[in-house]
Amino acid sequence: MIALIILALIILIVLFIAGLYNKLVKMRTLVKNAWSQIDVQLKRRYDLIPNLVETAKGYIKHERETLEAVVKARQMAIDTKGGAAEQAKAENMLSQTLRSLFAVVENYPDLKANQNMLALQEELSSTENKISFARQFYNDSVMKLNVTVQSVPTNIIAGMFNFKTEEFFELESPAEREAPKVKF
Repeated sequence: MIALIILALIILIVLFIAGLYNKLVKMRTLVKNAWSQIDVQLKRRYDLIPNLVETAKGYIKHERETLEAVVKARQMAIDTKGGAAEQAKAENMLSQTLRSLFAVVENYPDLKANQNMLALQEELSSTENKISFARQFYNDSVMKLNVTVQSVPTNIIAGMFNFKTEEFFELESPAEREAPKVKF
């Protein structure tokens, strides 16, 4: 009888540990999926930028530095192989150079009215929104994983099976945290 009770307790403990382990695996996989969604949208963004630059190139020949900065920032973002913090830094740089390109475009009425440029700007704007949503989903997934990895009793299982907390995808530039100023 005591042997059956001990066996039942062992089975319950094994099932409990297996349940916590499966929960951690599910959350880690969700974080990886969320990162993949960011990656997909970033790829789309990278593909749009050369078209945007080529469209602008014909109109703003003397703004070569701005165009080169966008191309260089794009390549740096593509080449980034690190985690969320390194990718966020590269993406912030790319966002800043794109803002400077759009500021230059404002000074060229013909370019600003060009149908290709308008379509590319709309696509890029849509992609930026999708990137924002993907970042939010990623950060939510990371938060859930991190809380679970650090909470008792899951932290014991996480430590035993080498589950780690993940980095958030955060904005680096204080300017990006500010609300845009609209002037009429």
